[in-house]
Amino acid sequence: MKILVHSSLAYSLVNFRGALLAALVAEGHDVIATAPDRDDDIEAKLAAMDVKFEQIPMARASLSPFKDLQTLWAYVRMMRRHKPDVVISYTQKPIIYGGLATRLAGKARYYVIMSGLGFIFSEASDARTGLRKLVSRMYREAIRKARTVFVFNSDDRSEMLRHGIVSGEQRVVQVPGSGVDTRRFLARPIRQDPPVVLMIARLMRDKGVKEFVEAAKIVKQRIPAARFQILGRLEEDNPTGISKDELAQWCSEGVIELLPETRDVRPYLEEATIFSLPSYYREGLPRTILEALSSGRPVVTTDLPGCRDAINHRQNGLLVPPRDPQALADAVLEMLADPARLEAMSVAARDLAERKYDVRRVNEALIDVMCLKASAPAETSAATQTITPAAEGLKVSANA
Repeated sequence: MKILVHSSLAYSLVNFRGALLAALVAEGHDVIATAPDRDDDIEAKLAAMDVKFEQIPMARASLSPFKDLQTLWAYVRMMRRHKPDVVISYTQKPIIYGGLATRLAGKARYYVIMSGLGFIFSEASDARTGLRKLVSRMYREAIRKARTVFVFNSDDRSEMLRHGIVSGEQRVVQVPGSGVDTRRFLARPIRQDPPVVLMIARLMRDKGVKEFVEAAKIVKQRIPAARFQILGRLEEDNPTGISKDELAQWCSEGVIELLPETRDVRPYLEEATIFSLPSYYREGLPRTILEALSSGRPVVTTDLPGCRDAINHRQNGLLVPPRDPQALADAVLEMLADPARLEAMSVAARDLAERKYDVRRVNEALIDVMCLKASAPAETSAATQTITPAAEGLKVSANA
């Protein structure tokens, strides 16, 4: 079969979907991946996997209707040129415009990987009701004919129903995020002297960056040697982006250390004692949390959809209220006060990653549900399709 995979960032094709693309190729499919940006290193890695790459015009952060129509038309022309059998889209604009193009130009089976509803559906955007309704309507029209909508957490289906994005009859399948390569992210002994608290995220307010900084100030009053590190990409064009000046001020005060951007976070996870993500963004299931768990790092994160799904409170991490630096600091201090418990959490973190979140298990389940195994019969209807053993543990809603 010919399969198109639509993304909004070339790097994500390898970092988040590389294992899935490789698995699809291994099943004998002709795979074409798309993104709005070009990256020679990423394109070389895709080529090594026998995945073709094509660039699609897209203004990721723009609300310009003209630019979005250009994206839609580019998807339509691609559909007509390639005549794919299957289209898979993830992230907001590829889902919306890839879905509309699939409806307009062909009969391909359409699948959606809803890796998170995003900023507009977070509490921080509650006042932007008009824009939220518009995005909900666009989602609804784009995925109306989707064979399956994959979600990453236990809250997203009900949220999509509430906003009218999906109907009660649509097939929604919860999968354990995008998975993590447990053979690549190996557990290492925790180093506790000095303690290092690591945050990996895009540098935006709703990712909880300011709360992390405020918590660092509180912890350092008790443990001056504690180090708080942030690794992430600047998002100054984003409405909630942290500015360079703010970051420079925090670093000059000695509150945090800003780590250089990297495409391999493993060395920093190995040096960390605790991983923290105090996000109040509308997450799906953050890959950074899964990478931390696989690395045997206890996690402190917010008790919100997506963030909480991989955390068994007081077993492999602690859950705290969002936007509460004091609670975040208290959780970090509680962990650091009991080294034996910290070690037990580390073991539990790695165990959960192996049992539930290994990327090979996740991708095998995705391929099974989409009937893309080389030996699979023609796709059955959503009403009658049986979930195969590889997909055991998936949560299937609606008429499956």
